[in-house]
Amino acid sequence: MNYNVEVTNLDKHFGKFQALKGVNLQIAEGEVFAYIGPNGAGKSTTIRVLLGILQASRGEVKVFGMDAWKDAVEIHKRIAYVPGDVNLWPNLTGGEVIDLFVNLRGKHDKALRARLIKDFNLDPTKKCRTYSKGNRQKVALVAAFASDVDLYILDEPTSGLDPLMEQVFQACVLEQKRKGKGVFLSSHIMSEVERLCDRVGIIRDGEVVQTGTLDDLRHLTRYAMTVVTERTVEGLGALQGVHDIANEAYGLHFYVDTAHMGAVVNHLNGFGIKKLESVPPSLEELFMQHYRRESA
Repeated sequence: MNYNVEVTNLDKHFGKFQALKGVNLQIAEGEVFAYIGPNGAGKSTTIRVLLGILQASRGEVKVFGMDAWKDAVEIHKRIAYVPGDVNLWPNLTGGEVIDLFVNLRGKHDKALRARLIKDFNLDPTKKCRTYSKGNRQKVALVAAFASDVDLYILDEPTSGLDPLMEQVFQACVLEQKRKGKGVFLSSHIMSEVERLCDRVGIIRDGEVVQTGTLDDLRHLTRYAMTVVTERTVEGLGALQGVHDIANEAYGLHFYVDTAHMGAVVNHLNGFGIKKLESVPPSLEELFMQHYRRESA
C-alpha cells in the first residue's frame, strides 16, 4: 500500500513539556483520515510537524516519502492546508487572496474556482478586513479545493461555518475522495467525521491511543439494545457483557458488549422476542466511552 503520510515514534518537546509522545500514524493514498481529541491533546502540533513548521524532537515523519522537515518546500507543492482560524491580508479582496494561493501552484481551474465561490456563497469582491470568521474560512476552503493537490490537511476547517456550509464542505471532501486524493481532517464535529472518514485516530495527552475504522472501534465497545418479549425476561443481568438494564415504556433497554451479542440474543429467544432493536454506538459515544475509561 502507498502512503501519503507515515509518522513513526514522533516526539515533540517544548522545553520540559512533551506535547507528543511516540505518535504513530499512516495515511494511505485516497484515504480520509480523522484525527480527533480534546483541545490541547496534540492535534495541531502533529499537523505543524507534518507541514514542516515544527521540527520533530524524535522520530521519523514522511509525507509522500519525503522528510517533512528537510523537504518541506517540495511537499508544500502537493498539499493544501486550512487552519481553524484563518488570517488574511486585510486590504486584499477574498477573490485576490484565492487567486494568490492557487496561482502559486502555476495553474488552476477557473470554472472550479467559480463554482466553489458560488457553492460557499462567498462574495469575492469584499475586502478581507470586512469578513466574518466564517467568511475567512470560506476563502481558505475555496483556495484549497480549487487547487490540484494530492493531500488536504484540514485543521478544524469548518470552525465558524453554519450547518448549510458544513454540508458544502462535506461534499467537497467526498469529491476529492472520489478523485483519489488524501485528506487529513482534524474535527470536533462527530457527525462530519462519521460521514466522511475511512479511519479515525484518537489522541489523548499527546499519545495516539486508538486508530482504526469505525467498525474496528465499535468492536471494542457496547451496542444499545431494546427488546419487547412475550414473557418477562429473567436472568439477563447474570449474563456476561450485559450492562445498565432498565425497564422503559417502550421495552427493556440495556447495553451489551459486542463479543457477547450472540449469547444475549439466544437467551432472549427463550422469552419470545416480539421486537428487537440493536443500535451501534456513534463516534461521539465511542470517543466519550474511551475517555471515561482512560480517566478511570
